[in-house]
Amino acid sequence: MGRVQGKIALVTGAARGIGRAQAVRLAAEGAGIVAVDICGPVDTVVIPPAQPEDLEETKRAVEATGARVITAIADVRDGAALQTVTDAAVDELGGLDIVCATAGITSAGPALELDEQAWQTMLDVNLTGVWLTCRAAAPHLIARGAGAMILTSSIAGLRGLVGVAHYTAAKHGVVGLMRSLAKELAPHNVRVNSVHPTNVDTPMIQNDMVRRSFRPDRENPTQAEFAEAATTMNMLPIPWVEPVDVANATLFLASDEARYITAVALPVDAGSTQR
Repeated sequence: MGRVQGKIALVTGAARGIGRAQAVRLAAEGAGIVAVDICGPVDTVVIPPAQPEDLEETKRAVEATGARVITAIADVRDGAALQTVTDAAVDELGGLDIVCATAGITSAGPALELDEQAWQTMLDVNLTGVWLTCRAAAPHLIARGAGAMILTSSIAGLRGLVGVAHYTAAKHGVVGLMRSLAKELAPHNVRVNSVHPTNVDTPMIQNDMVRRSFRPDRENPTQAEFAEAATTMNMLPIPWVEPVDVANATLFLASDEARYITAVALPVDAGSTQR
């Protein structure tokens, strides 16, 4: 216990899924949490969005660990809003040590059939939003004298996937951003790494759109039929990992156990990238 005791962590996309798991896992190990989410729809995304009550549930889960938590509704595409939220949280909590840039969206379509709005929105959220998060937080980590950034990418950041070229491009971009930031921030003892999950059991995949993309032979595929197809992506015989699996990797990278690990792209993928 206490692997990040006394640290303060900023987590975007914290209302549910991986972001919530990261917030709760870091809190359980002693970190105070700044939980940020848009809590609303994003154009071109058909998956039901997180709601303010989801962020409140994250807050309750973090508080149950005994940790301090600040929540804020903000869009990672809005750099000014992110800066305001981050600065205010630092003033209230006394500093910032860990950044989890996790907010992201998904949509689908063949590369040559994507419309420009779907392409641009994907890059705006999944790549530019990560950069804006890091830009807002980096001065506070530098002022602290050390820190850790964990950028949530995907197996799509390490290999090409069919039907999600815009998502794949954005997630590859996160890796490039991570590597450049790792070099630029190393003199300040700030480490920057990325995590690369295979499918994760969250609302981002547990929906009709994704199920049908995996099982085009079924009009309304069941979860079991989806799981059967998803298992073929991985080396280990599982269809998806759990949010806590990504959170555990995040905790390691944020902790002093990883004090000399930077510029690393860490798969949490059941062997998918090597299959």
